[in-house]
Amino acid sequence: MPLTPKYLAPPRRSLLLAILGGVAGCGVPAAYVRPGERAVDDLSARQKRLSWANWPLYIDTDDENPNRRPTLEAFEKRTGISVTYTEEINDNDEFFGKISPALMNHQQTGRDLIVMSDWMCARFVRLGWVQRMDRAQQPNVAEHLDPLLRSPAFDPGRRFTVPWQSGITGIAYNRRKLGREIRSVADLWAGDLKGRVTLLSGLDEAFALLMQGNGVDITRWTAADFDRVCDQVERYVASGHIRRFTGNDYTKDLVTGDVLACQAYSGDVIQLRADNTDIRFVVPEEGAELWSDSLMIPDRALHKRNAERLVDHYYEPEVAAELAAWVNYVCPVPAARDVLASARDKETAALAENALIFPDAEMRKRLVIARDITSKERVGFAKRWNAIVGL
Repeated sequence: MPLTPKYLAPPRRSLLLAILGGVAGCGVPAAYVRPGERAVDDLSARQKRLSWANWPLYIDTDDENPNRRPTLEAFEKRTGISVTYTEEINDNDEFFGKISPALMNHQQTGRDLIVMSDWMCARFVRLGWVQRMDRAQQPNVAEHLDPLLRSPAFDPGRRFTVPWQSGITGIAYNRRKLGREIRSVADLWAGDLKGRVTLLSGLDEAFALLMQGNGVDITRWTAADFDRVCDQVERYVASGHIRRFTGNDYTKDLVTGDVLACQAYSGDVIQLRADNTDIRFVVPEEGAELWSDSLMIPDRALHKRNAERLVDHYYEPEVAAELAAWVNYVCPVPAARDVLASARDKETAALAENALIFPDAEMRKRLVIARDITSKERVGFAKRWNAIVGL
């Protein structure tokens, strides 16, 4: 099973935004696309196909043949729609740069469905580079989408995006080597952890949890809240308390014991615990960020209806359960829990009780979707954060 695929490559955020910010003043048409200019004639009725771009290792595969994808093959068999599935997204900004010239110039991307992290989805929605889905044609999404994920600030009502998989940014630690529990963000700054703590290097991945540690409501955080976090992190870097900033490679430090506590993703820790039960994951008392990688239909996609049908397929509880049993992220379909619980295989049935796949009622009270960083804020915020991190 995969380690978190969305962070395989280092972030490259501010450069692309600076490019977009300057295009309107350089004789290039403005990037925003008006609603009436996003769609073309849909060929779905006579062309039973679609193209889907996703991250590596982010879909179920057959145990004996990794080139087979059971849930996807089931959709093709049921509908007669052929899916060209490519694992071409390794970094949000890298893929944004790959398809943005087409979208900016009102051209087709060659893809009917893409999966991006919600902070990047917010950029697509603001730019008008994604089409509104017809929820009347998606009864499973309408019925089964987790209420916690239904209305993020960047896409109220999830009109343009649908979560593929979700996860939690919290704290991982080695219980045996640390010798005590961690319950809050403030625990990261205890004296016995000096030099043994890492934070995530990406601005979008790191800031929300740190703000929650300050008691901030991350659905409405302010620039002053951001500056306060940066001031704190700068002090902990200067004092040597923070060992370093990481991407997905924090897992290595945690396993070796070089790091005792760190910012971490829930999906990674599920897999780490399979080999080392001393590694724990905690949603702090102050709360943690619930994030998603979400499905979108880009402007001028030729097979919009086919793409909508595929999205709805993955919201059938039985299909969502099969996918969740393989990827081990937070499942956006709570009804899949009962499907897994009834499985004959004991290991599969046990996944229904894993709070990092199906958060329990107590944990759900502490999970929040953060307000995204606006385009106006991003350049200045990224400049300050990257200076601290060393990017």
